[in-house]
Amino acid sequence: CLVEMLPSVTVLLYFLALQRSVKFKPLAFPSKSSGFAAAVDSRIVLQVRLRCAEGWVRWVYPGQAVRVVLEPNMSSNLRTTVCIKAAPSFRGASVFIERAGVLELLETDGERPQQVFCFRADGPHRPAIYLQASPQTDGHWGRRTMGFRYELLGNRSAAPSLASCRPCNDTELLMAICNSDFVVRGYIKKVSHSSDSQTSLVEVSAVKVYWQRSGAFERQVPAGTSQPFWHGHIHTLLQCHVRPGDGEFLFTGSEHFGEAWLGCAPRYKDFLSVYQTARAARQNSCDFPLD
Repeated sequence: CLVEMLPSVTVLLYFLALQRSVKFKPLAFPSKSSGFAAAVDSRIVLQVRLRCAEGWVRWVYPGQAVRVVLEPNMSSNLRTTVCIKAAPSFRGASVFIERAGVLELLETDGERPQQVFCFRADGPHRPAIYLQASPQTDGHWGRRTMGFRYELLGNRSAAPSLASCRPCNDTELLMAICNSDFVVRGYIKKVSHSSDSQTSLVEVSAVKVYWQRSGAFERQVPAGTSQPFWHGHIHTLLQCHVRPGDGEFLFTGSEHFGEAWLGCAPRYKDFLSVYQTARAARQNSCDFPLD
């Protein structure tokens, strides 16, 4: 679903499925900061309740603050991870997550553009995202738009974090081939880095895609040949210092908003050794197709 909020609290909804709805409720907010302008009380925080498991939230002419509570109708008891990604034009606001009534800052004023943030939401309270707009210092209320994408995921989708920088141990690797959103065997073609987004992008030429949740890897047939191959990109954090490497790898990880994020990535021959040893001892977490 797409939710667009205006100063008059006009809402445009585009539903992707049936039985999805949005509810609004104003909340008192004790603050002296300016709001939408004279037409809207600056103490009011707009509360939005979303029934969609994924979608867009766009805030036009942002005023004081908005609190977005995620209440999906479908399989909500199985969705324990929330991921959000700020819009490219996100400026002049801070994003918080709410845990048990306490706000935790995720991002402020677009300092980490295009980065995906994920957090656990398996407590007794519904997950909530809180946007607080920065006051306009020039006194003019020109058109501004800020927003974010969100998705609720199950346990199988891990959040990209610094923990994914270290090599996986054998137990984590055996779990990764069972629970990852994608499992791909292939080669590293190129690695590029972006200091703006604080991410690295790994270009992969894959010989086999075992599975993927979305279409991050596409099948291609080069001109003049009938031999197809898979091509795709995998994101990771810049702090992981990923570099190109020779040889064949087994790439696993999570997918967020159609993008693949790196999890475990051992060399394929090392994975085979770990998996065959575990299978011989009946300690493998699941059956994996071997060539």
